[in-house]
Amino acid sequence: MKSTIAALKAIADGTRLRVVKLLLQYNYCVGALARRLDVTEAAISQHLKVLREAGLLVGEKRGHFMHYDVDRNALRALGAELEKLAAIERQVCKPEEEDCEQQRRGRCRAHEAGGKCPEEVRFACHGPNADEKENGRNGHCECQEPQKGIR
Repeated sequence: MKSTIAALKAIADGTRLRVVKLLLQYNYCVGALARRLDVTEAAISQHLKVLREAGLLVGEKRGHFMHYDVDRNALRALGAELEKLAAIERQVCKPEEEDCEQQRRGRCRAHEAGGKCPEEVRFACHGPNADEKENGRNGHCECQEPQKGIR
């Protein structure tokens, strides 16, 4: 499989997911898929192109027609990647440790209303788009409890 991200994007589309499900059951050509899904052949061709480029489909020329099949090894590899994600264990924050995420967030909430988060905790609290988030909240810390009349 070429890329996990490309494969996930490819099957994120409902029509393409339906195409994959059909192709897991039978090999189809563009025309047959179009009739089964009640979609134009041009649209099916575009969907097949995305799935092929993501490494999820293989084609076999039979006479004048290309018949498609799912690359089950690529699908299994994608499933294995998802299993790896599901197996990631959540880290438990230990407040006694100096670099504890919750401890940094606590310091962020503790600053005065309307002030800026200390630079050392800015990213931990707000993430990479801190300025946009703070501007959207009238300069108040996003992780701070809202004060009366301030949202």
